[in-house]
Amino acid sequence: MKTVEIIFWISLFIVFYTYVGYGILLYLLVKIKECFHKPIHRLMPTDEALPELTLFIAAYNEEDVVDEKMRNCLELDYPADKLHILWVTDGSNDHTNERLSHWAQATVLHQPQRQGKTAALNRGIHFVETPLVVFTDANTHLNREALREIVHAFTDPEVGCVAGEKRIAVQTKDNAASGGEGLYWKYESTLKALDSRLYSAVGAAGELFAIRRELFEEMKTDTLLDDFILSLRIVMHGYTIAYCANAYAVENGSADMREEEKRKVRIAAGGLQSIWRLRPLLNPFRYGTFCFQYISHRVLRWSLTPILLFLLLPLNAILLFMPDAPLLYAIIGVLQVLFYLMGSWGYYLSTKQIRNKILFIPYYFLFMNINVIRGFNYLRKRKGNANGAWEKAKRA
Repeated sequence: MKTVEIIFWISLFIVFYTYVGYGILLYLLVKIKECFHKPIHRLMPTDEALPELTLFIAAYNEEDVVDEKMRNCLELDYPADKLHILWVTDGSNDHTNERLSHWAQATVLHQPQRQGKTAALNRGIHFVETPLVVFTDANTHLNREALREIVHAFTDPEVGCVAGEKRIAVQTKDNAASGGEGLYWKYESTLKALDSRLYSAVGAAGELFAIRRELFEEMKTDTLLDDFILSLRIVMHGYTIAYCANAYAVENGSADMREEEKRKVRIAAGGLQSIWRLRPLLNPFRYGTFCFQYISHRVLRWSLTPILLFLLLPLNAILLFMPDAPLLYAIIGVLQVLFYLMGSWGYYLSTKQIRNKILFIPYYFLFMNINVIRGFNYLRKRKGNANGAWEKAKRA
C-alpha cells in the first residue's frame, strides 16, 4: 500500500502542477524577474521603416471563405506596396482558385497533388523573398493592426518568431465545442503571455504567427503540428518566440464535439510526434529556462499527465480500503467523483444542445485529456504515412 500511496501523491502533484501549479509558479517568476529587469519598450516603426512582408495562406478547398479572407487582408493597416499575399492551394478541387483569380493582389501557387499543409509550406516558402513571413489560415480574420504589431515585436533582434493570439468568435449560443474551446484558449493565451514575459512563448498557433524568412527550415511532410515544430526549431537556434496579444486571429469554434474531437486527437498525436522530433529541447543544460517552460507547458500535457489523471480515481479507491485510511482520501475521492459526474452531465447537456458554461469546463477538460490518450492510437495508425494531409474539422 505504501507504494500505491507514493504513486497516488506523485500523480496528484503532477496533475495539479500541469494544469494549475505551473500557471501560479510562472506568474510568480515573471513578477520576480520584472522587479529586477524592467521590460524594454521599443518604438513602433514608421511607415518608411516598415519592412516588406508576405502574408502566407496555405488553403485546401476554401471557396466559401476566399473572398472574405481577401477583403480582410486588404483592410489590414499596412502599406500596400510592402504587403505581399501568397496563397498555396495544392490539391484544391473546388472553386478556390477560380475565386482567387478575381483578386489581382493575390499570388496563387497550385499543384493538383494534395500532400498536406506541411508540404505546401515547404514548397511555398521558396517563392517568398521578403524578410518576414506571416502565416495565417484562410478561415480566420485578423485585426486591422495585426501586421504592425507583429513587426513591432521583431524590433527585438533576439525574437525569431512572433505568436499572435487565437480568439474564438463569440456566438449567441455557444455549443460545448465552441464554448469549451473558447475558455481553453483564454487560459492558453494567459499562459503564453506569461511564458513570453519570462523568456519565450512555447510555440505558436497556425492561425497567426510570423518568422524571419531565413529561419524557416523544411519539415518532414508527415508533420502534424507544422506551426509548433517550425516555431520551436527557431528557439533551438537561440532565438525567442514573442507573444503578441495585440495581433490576433478570430475564428469560429468547431461545429460540434465530434468535429472538435477530430481536431483534438490530431493535435494530441502531433504533440507526441513533436516531443520526439524536438527531443534536444529536453536538455536543461543546453536550453535552461526554455526547457523548464517546454516540459511544464507542453510535454507533460501531451504525454504523462493525462494518463496519471485517469489513474487517480482507481488509485484513490484502492487507498480507501487501507486499514485506518485517512479521511483525506475519502474527501479527495468524493471530489473526483463529483468532477466526473459534472463532466458527464455536461456531456449529456451538450447532446441536447443545452448551454451551461459551468459544466462545459469539467466536460471539456475530461474530453481534452481523453483525446490525448486517443492520440497515441492515431499516431500509431499513421506510422509510415509520409503524406501530411488530414481531414479538416468543420467550424460553427
